[in-house]
Amino acid sequence: MIDLWQEIYGTIKRNKLRTFLTGFAVAWGIFMLIVLLGAGNGIIHAFEQNASERALNSIRIFPGWTTKSYDGLKEGRRVQLDNRDMDDTEKQFTENVISAGATVRQSNVNVSFGQEYINISLLGVYPNYTEVETVKTADGRFINYNDLKDRRKVIILHKKSADILFGKTHTNPIGQFVNASGVAYQVVGLYNDQGDREANEAYIPFSTLQTIYNKGDKLNSIIFTTKNLSSMESNEAFEKEYRKAIATNHRFDPTDDSAIWIWNRFTNYLQTQNAMGILRTAIWVIGIFTLLSGIVGVSNIMLITVKERTREFGIRKALGAKPFSILWLIIVESVTITTLFGYIGMVAGIGVTEWMNSAFGSQTMDAGMFQQTMFSDPTVDLGIAVQATLTLIIAGTLAGFFPAKKAVSISPIEALRTD
Repeated sequence: MIDLWQEIYGTIKRNKLRTFLTGFAVAWGIFMLIVLLGAGNGIIHAFEQNASERALNSIRIFPGWTTKSYDGLKEGRRVQLDNRDMDDTEKQFTENVISAGATVRQSNVNVSFGQEYINISLLGVYPNYTEVETVKTADGRFINYNDLKDRRKVIILHKKSADILFGKTHTNPIGQFVNASGVAYQVVGLYNDQGDREANEAYIPFSTLQTIYNKGDKLNSIIFTTKNLSSMESNEAFEKEYRKAIATNHRFDPTDDSAIWIWNRFTNYLQTQNAMGILRTAIWVIGIFTLLSGIVGVSNIMLITVKERTREFGIRKALGAKPFSILWLIIVESVTITTLFGYIGMVAGIGVTEWMNSAFGSQTMDAGMFQQTMFSDPTVDLGIAVQATLTLIIAGTLAGFFPAKKAVSISPIEALRTD
């Protein structure tokens, strides 16, 4: 075995540049595979993180504009959701709706405490809001049904807002009253949201906001969680029936998808999951083909090596060398070059993914209503690294197998004819 390694070392040493260039192609292939897998994992992990932080069995309904004429009414009408739609959501769909709520917004409200003030939006919500969105109560409590029933003037501030209003005086916000454009609200809770983004919202009871700010029975969106909807087909059937119920209230064509916007997190999750599967497959295909380009280079170099050593292999066979020993020599040399440079490329790729993780490991995008994580933890786990290593060994074996067969087929007579 020592003689074998000494012979392989001697061959590599005699052809340093050729071996380096061939090995570089292999290293680059595995490097690109690891980096692509890391980047893909960053996108996939971000998707999984977003999915885990919100209830997948939740649906939000937003108003839209009609694009079809219906019942004597022209297209282009604004559909404004109201309390009746929210009530029908609970009453008509008891088989599929667990709890329903709604939101209504009042923008540009100056909220002050003493000499400090901030300009934020007030969002009237139901208690189920925290089941659907990434709002985490940091202190105190959230809106409850007694607040809603009694139209209480209570408010939940973002921690950043509370720091601005109460930080200088070192006052505990819970229980204090703030002035919101002439209306006094008692602070009953503080919250954090995903990414602890800009503190531009405060929450008050839905019924309180509708009453104080003269919103009538209008609302901005309907939020509810669902049950017994475990497939794409059942969700699509539910959406069809739900759209038909809202269409009856507002006299628009039930097939007009633009009249209301239904944001179903479960169907979005399934669609995105399919897209992530396609992405993962595409990354592996691209990475494998990049790796194969390097493996083909190794195979070509081994063919050149066999041609250069035709006389040597023929003499060996004439002296009684077994074909397996020649076959084994070429394959081991091929696997050695492939594995050595492949390992270097893999380590470099892992290093780059770790750098990506430290530099861009938690990238988010503000999507208006919410903040979306776009890139998270772009690293490659140990299992993938093992798979890549096994791929290298198999590829190196294949790269050396055909040149080795050619070497075995060399006869002593053919070797003597070689110049």
